[in-house]
Amino acid sequence: MSESTTATTELTSQYAAQVVSDLERNAKEQERISADIAALQEQLAALQHDHSVLVNVQQVLGVSPTPVQPAAAPDSSTVPAPRNKKTAGEPGAGKRTRAKKAADTQDRTVAKKSATKKSASKKTTAGKKPAGNAAAVKADQPTLVELIRSHLTEQSDPRSAAEVATALSTAHPERGIKITVVRTTLEGLVAKNQAQRTKQGASVFYTAPNAAEQPAAPVAGEAQAEQAE
Repeated sequence: MSESTTATTELTSQYAAQVVSDLERNAKEQERISADIAALQEQLAALQHDHSVLVNVQQVLGVSPTPVQPAAAPDSSTVPAPRNKKTAGEPGAGKRTRAKKAADTQDRTVAKKSATKKSASKKTTAGKKPAGNAAAVKADQPTLVELIRSHLTEQSDPRSAAEVATALSTAHPERGIKITVVRTTLEGLVAKNQAQRTKQGASVFYTAPNAAEQPAAPVAGEAQAEQAE
């Protein structure tokens, strides 16, 4: 009697473990299928949105609309209707359906390409004049090199890159002048002997070439005066 009870207990434990395993596998499968359904619904929503945009473009361009309608969202409670045996049995029915679908697809592709080309052509034509105006405005404005060189010439004291950038940004806020660009431009002017660079401790200052040479003039005059005496 005890052996029978033990066997029954072991069998019950095995069934219980199997049920738990099956429940976990079933739950994971439900999660996977739910994720697939959500992804498909997102794809369907994107396609429907694209269809609406294309229809609007078609209406704007005055192209005659195609008879194809967007597919409705699938309803899980709706059972698909059985196929018509007579239609399925006809040898030419499938060919005619495929040919019609291919023709509709080709018409939609041609209309979409035509609409895209016309839209791109309009954008290109409309964008030419503003680009020309912007180029003319930029041509009238002085370059950053000219602004920096002019600023240094107007200053009697050395100026750091930050001070030059701040002054130019205040005078020309529409240009969006950055200190890194100003520092690079100043170093380029120094390399071309169009500006002088001096260091005061850890700070670097810049002056115009003429400003850097000005202090030397009085010294030379004093030397000549001493020789004359």
